[in-house]
Amino acid sequence: MTVAQNEQLILDDYLFIENPQERLGAIVDSTRHLPHFPEHDRTEANHVPGCTSKVWLTATEEADRWTFDSDCDSPLVRALVHLLCRAYTGVSTAEAATAKSTVLEQLGVTRNLTPTRLNGMAAVRERIAALATGAVQD
Repeated sequence: MTVAQNEQLILDDYLFIENPQERLGAIVDSTRHLPHFPEHDRTEANHVPGCTSKVWLTATEEADRWTFDSDCDSPLVRALVHLLCRAYTGVSTAEAATAKSTVLEQLGVTRNLTPTRLNGMAAVRERIAALATGAVQD
């Protein structure tokens, strides 16, 4: 998979909802059914610096394909970070390190985010790249 292919799957899940607020509500609601993020992964090592909310991010690699999992203390941020994790899950190290995801912009959810939240999403993206390239050990 590539980031672009993952993004298309995400867009297919949500773009049929025309109202942006309803779309965002559906995105947030979808994360209520995610598997429980393990308590033992809520560590300082997995904490994403640069986010106002507490965000934890883990990564596993198998045969040069990455899986990213996350959790957050804010339902909205949890949903947005989850979408970024979906965009980068299943991609190669090179793709995770270099591909730019625009799925949040394409869904229209970034236009109402504060600069602080946008900076937090950028920090998550940087952390994904760092985990994939080994710049951060989890």
